[in-house]
Amino acid sequence: MTKTRSMAAAVRAAAKRAERGHHEPAPEPTVAGRTLLIEAPKNGWEDPPEPTPETFEEEAPPAGGQPRRRRLLTAVLGVVLVAGVAATAVLGWQYRDGRQTENARAEAVAAARKAAPLVLSYDYRHLDRDFTRARTHLTGAFRDEYAKTTRTVVAPTAQKYRGVVKATLAAPAAGTPAASVVSASPDKVVVLLFINQVTESTQVSGSRVDLNRVRMTITRTDGGWKVSGVDAL
Repeated sequence: MTKTRSMAAAVRAAAKRAERGHHEPAPEPTVAGRTLLIEAPKNGWEDPPEPTPETFEEEAPPAGGQPRRRRLLTAVLGVVLVAGVAATAVLGWQYRDGRQTENARAEAVAAARKAAPLVLSYDYRHLDRDFTRARTHLTGAFRDEYAKTTRTVVAPTAQKYRGVVKATLAAPAAGTPAASVVSASPDKVVVLLFINQVTESTQVSGSRVDLNRVRMTITRTDGGWKVSGVDAL
């Protein structure tokens, strides 16, 4: 009886072991590992370069904006653009001013050649006509000064001595009146003229010829170029 029970217990135990072996895989046998010794290279192991703070500054954009270099480049380009526009404006103004000055030189010289013989000539037989015609070529304070001087000094003397003065521009061999520009701007030109003046009066035997140099200031006005000053040299 005891032997039978022992066999039954052994059978049950074997059955349980078989059941557990069907559902739970048996653990794999553990294999002991081995240690390998590797010899290091002569120059040592090569480590990758460590990142520097500059690397992160160049690659990582600042919070909420463009990289610093891009902002700097934008600012530089803006300055260059403004400078280019300013330079273009200055050059354009200089070019325009130069063209206006050249035109002023030519127009003022023509006005001086026309005005000089009238302003520097008179005849005692028709002084009012001569002085009135001359004043049409004058402007500003010089016009008023001319009117006062001719009325108070020139007219009485010319009438008393029957004076006649005829002024002409000196003509060089080439036939062009001697006139040159001393200085010029778009609105004012100073012209140097060589004038021959022939004077006749009761105080002179025959005719007297005076070779004079006259500096005329010619100013642009609404009515054209006018004489604003005359200086005898």
